Amino acid sequence: MSLIATLVSSPADPQVTDSLIVAVSRLLGGDAHKVLAEGIAADIAVGDYLSHNEAVHRIAEVVGELAVDFAVLPAEGRRKKLLVADMDSTMIGQECIDELAAFVGLKEHVAAITERAMRGEIAFEPALRERVGLLKGLDIGVVNEVLRERITLTPGGRELIGTMRAHGAYTALVSGGFTLFTDRIRDMIGFNEDRSNCLMTESGKLSGLVAEPILGKQAKLATLIELRKARGLAHHETVAIGDGANDLDMINESGLGVAFHAKPKVAEAAQVSIRYADLTAVLYLQGFAKDEFAAA
Repeated sequence: MSLIATLVSSPADPQVTDSLIVAVSRLLGGDAHKVLAEGIAADIAVGDYLSHNEAVHRIAEVVGELAVDFAVLPAEGRRKKLLVADMDSTMIGQECIDELAAFVGLKEHVAAITERAMRGEIAFEPALRERVGLLKGLDIGVVNEVLRERITLTPGGRELIGTMRAHGAYTALVSGGFTLFTDRIRDMIGFNEDRSNCLMTESGKLSGLVAEPILGKQAKLATLIELRKARGLAHHETVAIGDGANDLDMINESGLGVAFHAKPKVAEAAQVSIRYADLTAVLYLQGFAKDEFAAA
């Protein structure tokens, strides 16, 4: 099976230089390479005599401490037809529940629970119920303020979703967060659909309860499988992106599993870990060149 190595850096800090490409190409045993974005991303052919692990080891030696992400993937079937992505700390830069908690003076406390859940140190579902309970009595109008003042879209997200949809892929935002946010983030970024949890309300205020069953790790995995089967796709035609422990099963079940600026446990276990680049890295991993991107 032919392999391709992809080097990617942040557009804000381009480090995929010509000299780096040459050095990696030499160690991988071939001259064939393609610059996908000047200074940002490149594909490099891997010699047939090298295993995946040996290629990864050789690239790591050259890259060293540079802020460059890399992956070695099959050359065939690179472009995916289904993308499933997490929302909090993946498609957006924040955790929505932590930002809501700021309005009841509990952001630090709630954020600590969120962090433990995302690291896989505690179970997601009871941690979510506990955090939602702390929000009881909060006016529902706060959601609009959080979206307007506190939420930022992750760079590259609109290009990622727009480009994949332009090439016929189906895209789903699947979150352990809440419909009050995913409904809006879905439209802001351009996903086909969103699935998440529903915060219950009473007289325009949060009741402190979340509708059951809670969408967590198993539901994310089930969504990926359901959407894949519904579209008659093969395993290798899917990509999943996330950062937390509740994303790991979904990531590992996909043809291209991407841990994006993820917790250590997730980054270690995923097929690909993106530490430096933005979300356009997921396009480069599929062989897209920058001039093929859909406009943000």
